Amino acid sequence: MQFKNLRAIREDRDLKQKEIAKYLNVSQNTYSQYETGVIALTAEVLIKLSKYYNVSIDYLLDQTENPTIQK
Repeated sequence: MQFKNLRAIREDRDLKQKEIAKYLNVSQNTYSQYETGVIALTAEVLIKLSKYYNVSIDYLLDQTENPTIQK
């Protein structure tokens, strides 16, 4: 399953896959496979990305178009 919001938010902020991969401590290829759904996103990766982008995990997983974290 490809995650369009995950890719879109990275591109909107003019970030390269390599930069996010470094933040996550994975290879660029591994990060690319997260975006395309070849490798499943782990809870740890989702939490890190959610904090990095300050968006909800639901948004990263294309479950909502609203990036706001609900408290």
